[in-house]
Amino acid sequence: MNELLAATILFVGGHFLLSSASLRKPLSQKLGNNGFQALYSITVLTAFVWMLYSYANAPFINLWFPAPVFAWVPHVLMPFAFFGIIAGLTTPSATAVGGQKLLADTAQSAARGIFTITRHPFLWGTTLWAFSHLLINGDAASITLMAGIAVLSLGGMRHIDHRREAELGAAWGPFAMTTSLVPFSAIASGQTKLDWRGIGWWRPALALAIHVVAMALHPTVIGVSPFPG
Repeated sequence: MNELLAATILFVGGHFLLSSASLRKPLSQKLGNNGFQALYSITVLTAFVWMLYSYANAPFINLWFPAPVFAWVPHVLMPFAFFGIIAGLTTPSATAVGGQKLLADTAQSAARGIFTITRHPFLWGTTLWAFSHLLINGDAASITLMAGIAVLSLGGMRHIDHRREAELGAAWGPFAMTTSLVPFSAIASGQTKLDWRGIGWWRPALALAIHVVAMALHPTVIGVSPFPG
């Protein structure tokens, strides 16, 4: 458990520390942009692998007993989690590394597709994944892993917004005003309109297919049935 806790802290803290202005700027100046990106990637990837290895080998220490009804929560949330992850990975994003180039013309051109729903679809996907699994796992190792991912995902949204605002200044404003951190908030307030054409039918269809396959393989890969019983 100590190893898992250390790995999780390194994984979560590494993201925040290395992307903070106090460390990112001097390291980029010293190592160059490519050198810094290599350092960042190696650090977080190493921490991620260590975290998963530690989780797989952590002792089972049960802290609470989730209600059986909670077992249905992932069946509701995980299709949306996969959708957010897929849409976030397959749509050029102004919040991603190098994404500021999308803001060079107009913010409206960047605020399309999934970003009319939220400007952080990938992180909302990982948040839903972490939250849905927190509800169905009462052991210390699972709580440590899922809580770490939830903190990184939710805190990462704010961290990225603040960093982009500080780096881009006025160029960030139009995009921020026509999108929202909270899903559907910009649509509800009339700041933008749902761009279903930009999202496409294939992304939610793929997310649903992945969910079905994940449920089928869950007992073999994870060792636990995803259904209550």
